[in-house]
Amino acid sequence: MLYTRKGDKGDTSAFGCNQRFSKNSALAEALGNVDEINSLLGICKVKSLGFEFQVLDFKLDEIIEQIQQDLFIIQAALAGADKKITQEKIGYLEQIIDELEKQLSPVKSFFISGGAELSALFDYSRAVSRRAERRVVAYSDSEKGKLAPEILAYLNRLSSLLYALARAANLKSGQKEKFPSYE
Repeated sequence: MLYTRKGDKGDTSAFGCNQRFSKNSALAEALGNVDEINSLLGICKVKSLGFEFQVLDFKLDEIIEQIQQDLFIIQAALAGADKKITQEKIGYLEQIIDELEKQLSPVKSFFISGGAELSALFDYSRAVSRRAERRVVAYSDSEKGKLAPEILAYLNRLSSLLYALARAANLKSGQKEKFPSYE
């Protein structure tokens, strides 16, 4: 059933949890923002199909799919389920970032989002990921939200990975990065 009417008065629950909470709570904000980045990554995944892009032994759509799976674990953990982000999952992101950094020029400045469409989508995803991270930190800082440090580390690495993917998508598409002139 797609509707239950249970949330008509401004409260909700997370899938698989019996606890109800306000839609205006720090938990609802954290869950909603992680959901948003997951949905946006779905667009990136679709746009990456047919894009000749591989990091180590992973195709780009496989990397994105793994991240989406991990984001569901994060949402479940936020909602109180006994699910955990492991150091191995953080290491997976770091491994991909490290490999991408070998292919990219050193970062000397911000770059102007754009160039290839996929690059712009990854950069937008990076910004949304940062917002999700801030909302999860806000929830973690609240009384009820003490979270495993691996969740915060994962979200921090995720935005770094999305930044690297945005730059790599431009490189693979033959698009030159443009930098702000600050004039």
